[in-house]
Amino acid sequence: MTDPASAILTRPMRRRSREITDRTEIDAILAGDKVMHLALARDNVPFLVPVFYGFDGAALYFHSASAGTKIEILKQNNRVCFEVTTEHGVVTADAACDFEARHRTVIGFGRAAFVDDPAEKVKALDLIVSRFTDRTFDYPLEKLGITKVIRIDIDSIKGKAYGFGDPRPEEPGETE
Repeated sequence: MTDPASAILTRPMRRRSREITDRTEIDAILAGDKVMHLALARDNVPFLVPVFYGFDGAALYFHSASAGTKIEILKQNNRVCFEVTTEHGVVTADAACDFEARHRTVIGFGRAAFVDDPAEKVKALDLIVSRFTDRTFDYPLEKLGITKVIRIDIDSIKGKAYGFGDPRPEEPGETE
């Protein structure tokens, strides 16, 4: 049986000229933003939530309270889809239907794992906090014990950009 996530992300992008294929550029987008949209599913019902996150070059991390919808869903289904978009804006045009979204976007699939190791929890929390301040913090053991830290091990990832001079040439046969 084919993995549904692989089937989606290995499908060629319709507008290949907008695809980011350089993993360094994809990683720069992940390293440069603060909010990730996390899509989860339980019993064929989607759930989408924004979370602050950290990125260590290989995995994504976010934290949560010990209980709640995210945690309940992840305990039953650890498969996730995530999205990060930077540099939002609009590329205007003369016709309403020709307006475009200006963006750099990364979408990926992965598997969430609850982090229990205190050292990895601290590393993850430091990554998240570093998005907002240069200060360093200590995390009391009792707080670490009640804070859920979740690591997303990335299975597949794609990037897309538009509205930045678009140095990527249009491919023959691309459709609007």
